[in-house]
Amino acid sequence: MDFNDFTTLLDLAFFFALAVVAVLMIRGLYRLVVWSKKMPRGAFIFLAVFPVFSLFPIPPQEIKKLERIKQEQLKQEDESGEPKDQENHES
Repeated sequence: MDFNDFTTLLDLAFFFALAVVAVLMIRGLYRLVVWSKKMPRGAFIFLAVFPVFSLFPIPPQEIKKLERIKQEQLKQEDESGEPKDQENHES
């Protein structure tokens, strides 16, 4: 068994573990939604848990990306020469 076979096995094991975790997370979230729809108390708990995610800070590089995207959109609007409101009403 050479080194390349060993790293390939490690890569496969990593992706398999990642897929299993993703499936378990999706299944868990689905069951949480179904449970919260069945019970009014469950819905309150469900709504109480999700704001906890807002406690985690947004990474600075993501904020920079959003600012850059906003600037690019403003440049595109300036280049088109038409106000944004008129474009939305035409369609």
